[in-house]
Amino acid sequence: MTLSLRTAQEWAATELATASLGDARLTKRLIRIVADKLVKPTASIPQASGDWAATKAAYRFFASKQVSADAIRAAHAHATVQRLEHHHTVLVLQDTTELNYSAHPNTTGLGPLDNALCWGLKVHSALAATTDGVPLGLLHQAVWTRDIPSPDKKARKRPQNERESQRWLTTLAELQARVPAPTRLVVVADREADIYPLFIAPRDERTELLVRATYDRILLGGKKLEQVASEVSWQGERTVVIPPNGSRLERTATVSIGWTSVQLLPPQGFPKPASAPRPQVQLVVVEEREPPAGVKPLRWLLWTTLAVDSWEQAVEVVEFYRLRWLIERYHYVLKSGCGLEKLQLESGEGLERALAAYGIVAWRLLWLTYEARKRPDEPCSVVFAEHEWQALYCTVHRTTVAPAEPPSLREATRLVARLGGFLARKGDGEPGVKTIWRGLIRLDDIAAGWLAARAAYEFERDRQLMGNG
Repeated sequence: MTLSLRTAQEWAATELATASLGDARLTKRLIRIVADKLVKPTASIPQASGDWAATKAAYRFFASKQVSADAIRAAHAHATVQRLEHHHTVLVLQDTTELNYSAHPNTTGLGPLDNALCWGLKVHSALAATTDGVPLGLLHQAVWTRDIPSPDKKARKRPQNERESQRWLTTLAELQARVPAPTRLVVVADREADIYPLFIAPRDERTELLVRATYDRILLGGKKLEQVASEVSWQGERTVVIPPNGSRLERTATVSIGWTSVQLLPPQGFPKPASAPRPQVQLVVVEEREPPAGVKPLRWLLWTTLAVDSWEQAVEVVEFYRLRWLIERYHYVLKSGCGLEKLQLESGEGLERALAAYGIVAWRLLWLTYEARKRPDEPCSVVFAEHEWQALYCTVHRTTVAPAEPPSLREATRLVARLGGFLARKGDGEPGVKTIWRGLIRLDDIAAGWLAARAAYEFERDRQLMGNG
């Protein structure tokens, strides 16, 4: 998957080609907002916009009731579906996060978060990715606010369609409706998705589930999950890379893998007619039996509807689940890279519009990071304009002579990261998304200076030629 676009403006126009906001001027403004943010991801609205007129226009856009956040997301989802066409199997990585706006008390239309003292928005995202870990874009995103908790302790228990867990079922239905056959979908989720209704929800034959277990539930036959997991026979060992998380550094772990087939039973309180579904799933047990001293051992209990009849299939399940952390990186880029929680807008509706626009930028930054790792030999011209990569190369290498051909995408991305503080020392590995978004900000200024210098040079050259003539 490549996008042969030369500027952020051109890329944004292509990505949002199907955007329907009811007014061509609004669509044009959306493209400008997304392009400006891509060039300066961490900048505030005034800084990214560049001038007062563009700043006012951006604020008016986010405040406009005519602008639909769903329409923005739909345009990006349409472009994402097009990128899926060349992939037989696509992972759909899901997770829920929250946007905290407690520091902005004048913003209306917010609700309580997990910490009842904090206010903001809840966000559930479904990110498509290749099986080797390149993010392709968002397929679905749900945003909501929680109601203020009722002081009535006897408040009725909500039916399933009114619970927050309904987001997993709604997203599953949206994915199957939006992505055309024959693309195979593997929905990957963490422990929040370990709910019985998800496993009995309607699924077509090309859609599979992969969910980390959280409940020590009773299975058909009377045994509990933990007991069944403890009785699984180990089939081999595998080294997996555990991504960083908060204070945890990235590390490798040698894990044992085993699997068995089980049937799920309805949980307590669930209607249990004689014909209650008892879905059959595979249980894949992943356990680090000899962790380093002082390190919490890795242990995953994974439910999946994927076939697991061989070692190769079991390893594939483990690798698919390991890639789930990409959705966490997406939310990290959205909040830390794009500064979404720093926005000071008047309403939750305005923040949702900003989320829809900036969410596209967050994906693009993440895509660039991992595309460079997985497709390193592609020419960087799939991302950077000629003057951008020439300015980049000459600045980092301290030369005035750019190469005749563009560097590879991997080389150019590492050069961008060096502008953002990446040291590129032996053993440093590949740069992360944080140093890349920092570097992109510097590159914008450098490239602008490069263009200005080239224009001045060409003007003086032409003047002298005309004078000599």
